[in-house]
Amino acid sequence: MKIVKLAFLALASVIVFSGGAFAQKNFLKDADKAYNNAEYFTAIELYKKAYAGVSKKEEKAKIIFQTAECYRQINDSKNAEQWYEKAIKANYPDAKAKLYAADAKKANGKYDEAMIRYNDYKKEVPDDPRGEAGAKSCELAAKWKDKPTRYKVENVAQINSKQEDFSPSYIDKKYSGLYITSTREGATGDKPDGQTGQNFSDIFETKLDKNGKWSTPAPIPAPINSNSNDGSTVVTKKGNIMIFTRCAVEKGKVLPCGLYMTTKKGATWDEPKKLPFSSDSVAFAHPALSADEQTLVFSSRLPGGYGGLDLWVSLYDKKAKEWGTPTNLGPAINTAGDECFPFLHEDGTLYFSSNGQLGMGGLDIFSAKKAGDAKWAEVANLQAPINSNADDFGIIFEGKKERGYFSSNREGGKGMDDIWQFSKPPLLFTIEGVLTDCKFKETIEGVTMKLVGSDGSSAETKTDKNGYYKFAENTGKRYVNEKTSYVLTTAIGNEVKTKEAANGFVNSSDKVKETTVGVEESKIFKHDFCLTPIEKEIRFPDVLYDLDKADLRPESKDSLNFLYETLVDNPTFVIELSSHTDSRGNPVYNQKLSEARAKSCVDYLISKGINPDRLKPKGYGKNRLLISDAEIAKLKTKEEQEAAHQKNRRTVFSVLRKDFVDPNAPKDQPKPKEKKEGDEDDDTN
Repeated sequence: MKIVKLAFLALASVIVFSGGAFAQKNFLKDADKAYNNAEYFTAIELYKKAYAGVSKKEEKAKIIFQTAECYRQINDSKNAEQWYEKAIKANYPDAKAKLYAADAKKANGKYDEAMIRYNDYKKEVPDDPRGEAGAKSCELAAKWKDKPTRYKVENVAQINSKQEDFSPSYIDKKYSGLYITSTREGATGDKPDGQTGQNFSDIFETKLDKNGKWSTPAPIPAPINSNSNDGSTVVTKKGNIMIFTRCAVEKGKVLPCGLYMTTKKGATWDEPKKLPFSSDSVAFAHPALSADEQTLVFSSRLPGGYGGLDLWVSLYDKKAKEWGTPTNLGPAINTAGDECFPFLHEDGTLYFSSNGQLGMGGLDIFSAKKAGDAKWAEVANLQAPINSNADDFGIIFEGKKERGYFSSNREGGKGMDDIWQFSKPPLLFTIEGVLTDCKFKETIEGVTMKLVGSDGSSAETKTDKNGYYKFAENTGKRYVNEKTSYVLTTAIGNEVKTKEAANGFVNSSDKVKETTVGVEESKIFKHDFCLTPIEKEIRFPDVLYDLDKADLRPESKDSLNFLYETLVDNPTFVIELSSHTDSRGNPVYNQKLSEARAKSCVDYLISKGINPDRLKPKGYGKNRLLISDAEIAKLKTKEEQEAAHQKNRRTVFSVLRKDFVDPNAPKDQPKPKEKKEGDEDDDTN
């Protein structure tokens, strides 16, 4: 990940030793010089040679620590961990040895051990928030690792090498090819990079064929690639303008990285020119363009930042035809650590990598929501499996799709930094169930099930011979979507009948509400229905009256609202609504009372808009007992007898016809929504 490390040069530090009186002081002097020039790979070997000639413990400890620093700078976390632990054991006095040992352990996935070292550092340097933040990040990392998100991650082995391959970008809006940064064989340069011992990086191009196979990456034509480190590109949608990072090497010295722009004409690129604001004294790297190509986000060590590399933004001035003065993205994004490798999604979301935010290892990938012009907030870690204990960076998305590529040096790769692809499989939801007869328990075939979504979608299906229905993905069409609420209802035609329910069924007013909002895993929602057969009497929630009165009590109106819903759901029904009493009392009085009660029910339904031609009130007094007096007399207790009398005191309805057509009803008349309140109680004679 050299482009990142080279951008650190402005703040690179070195422990300068006095040299002391040991024989191989020239090795140490050369090691310090190599380190100060960011030639860490070279410095490691020199420090190890210098160590052999040191006798004092303090000097040995310093060399051990400095060797660990070199491994940290070249991103070798395994060796860095070992050498920091050696420095701690050698009583190196600077508490940073514990902090960096913790960072290395976390990068190696040793979260428990890392937490111990972070807490050690916190005790020694309580004012530095990195100790507490590091321990917290280990807790989160373990949690995210155990419960990864739905993203699927796979190594793109066809385009990776044993060397560093990182920082992908699309070559144009077709998303059929990539530019990648690589130190593989074929890169420009006549000698290895002293920082890593590898080739200097170049920009390579690879394309997908019709069979989905990647071509062997090849370096893009001159003059973009040079004897310096070149890479980390962003290209306009037309593919004709490229902005990239170059870390120039002059007279054996690596200069701070800068941002360069070049234009493509035919198959060739113009000579790259440094962007006006990209000075020679400060590091600039990792360009990212907005969808309208008017906003440029990049990483830099410009003065006024918050720590290491920060993210900055520049807006394009159309009149002046140049990029404006950079502005820091502020503390909502930037930390005392490093923020780098930004990417601007088409929806405005900013993606970037950071080792200063709470993460799982080295660099983690984060998202931030757009909060205004050139402003972002609400930083969120993408968690596992996008992130790992290793370095994860340079993410790009394929337009608005939940797929793309990123870089990582995690285990399972082909080399060091590799290109990985990711995708987010859609959540698959199914709503299914079985319809049965509430009384006879038969399954019901041919019932229409309606599903209406809050996203404006609607769908219908019919139950099969087993009464089964299902809404699920079918031949590419999805019926149940993510982040959507649904209402599921039944619709029964006159033709829906069974052997036991020869007269058909009452269309249910029950509505099942279901939602996929907040559901993060594919799921099957099961909802069974039972339908009431049309019989001589159909009971509904009890209608209550005061003793010897026909006036409806408030809770009786709630019960009648159920019947109202039933009539609205079955607009062709003409019903008889009848009331009954028990066997006690005067027959003439009971008859009149039952008729008055039936009429009060009908009047209420008419007041709510039900056509009176659909309603026939009828009072039966005590003429139609469900339980005879002889049967009641056989019951042992008064409570059992009273319960039997209660069953005889009932208000029911029966379907007289199913052919009513209201000539005055407007087409597609919306159904009034009624709020149901109260509980179902018993009525009394």
